[in-house]
Amino acid sequence: MKKILLIEDNHEVRENTSEILSLASYNVVTAENGKVGVELAQRENPDLIICDIMMPELDGYGVLHILSKKPETASIPFIFLTAKTEKTDIRKGMNLGADDYLTKPYDDTDLLNAIEARLRKHEMQQKVYESTSEGLNNFIQDARRVLNLKDLAKDRKVKSFKKKSEIFAEGDTPMNVFFIQSGNVKTFKSHPDGKELIMHLYQTNDFFGYEPILENDAYKESAVAMQDCEIVVIPRHDFLLMIQSHHDVSSTFIKMLCKKVSERETQLLHLAYNSVRQRTAEALLKSVALKDAKSVIAISREDLAKIVGTASESVIRVLSDFKDDGLIEIESGKIKILHPQKLEKVVLGIRY
Repeated sequence: MKKILLIEDNHEVRENTSEILSLASYNVVTAENGKVGVELAQRENPDLIICDIMMPELDGYGVLHILSKKPETASIPFIFLTAKTEKTDIRKGMNLGADDYLTKPYDDTDLLNAIEARLRKHEMQQKVYESTSEGLNNFIQDARRVLNLKDLAKDRKVKSFKKKSEIFAEGDTPMNVFFIQSGNVKTFKSHPDGKELIMHLYQTNDFFGYEPILENDAYKESAVAMQDCEIVVIPRHDFLLMIQSHHDVSSTFIKMLCKKVSERETQLLHLAYNSVRQRTAEALLKSVALKDAKSVIAISREDLAKIVGTASESVIRVLSDFKDDGLIEIESGKIKILHPQKLEKVVLGIRY
């Protein structure tokens, strides 16, 4: 049962509203003024707060200001309930962080609908979605309910891409966001002289191709399947709808999308300052995502060199050194990492 804190100085309004909420199966805690309300909010940990503005001791603005500064109460959904209807008052409340604003006299149905909507959005914001195909489906279902959009992402399709098939090319206009249901994908940038640099390796349960949509720009890199893939294709308009329609939805989706950003920044930093030996060790560790059931990595020396950012011959020499040192095994062109901890030391420039 969800707990609601009702802060209202008018006895009749407080009792009537409390009765409506109780009949709707909410656990109601009441406070007759703002000061008592702040104390109860910290002690009772309610799921939602309804608060009048004009009150003795401490007004509603003061209540919201105090609670928004405390970590344990800052995220609680907050609805103002007041007779004041001036736009400046509404703006002041929203600027302080109120989630909604209902004016007296209010309709019982409007009050309950506002509460239900805020609780749903708060639940979605707090919910952790796994970066899996099931997690994506759960997120979209919740987003449909929160945004009241039954058709959200109904056009998404699962497409099959054969090994070495192009998913999108540098310079293309982005029309979709992609989610890997199975397989692996590489994205790379091409130099005018024909050389390529692999920017990222994506594996099952990764999103990719969303940055240019957020930037409203063309693709700055190309994407190719490294093996046969099953990829969920989410249309651009559905992606933007989820991002732009509500803060709770966008913040949740952005968390899902941005888990690889720090890795890319680290890759570029290492590309600038690390040796070929260090970068090759890092590329091998990164390529572990491509290993098969026997823990063998099937990646071409050309692709490995494109991750390292050097010539294939240089990578082959380093791989030979790693093999001689017992860090890896190479059989029929496939690589098996024997000592990942030692490769990590190579990346850090530490002797093993």
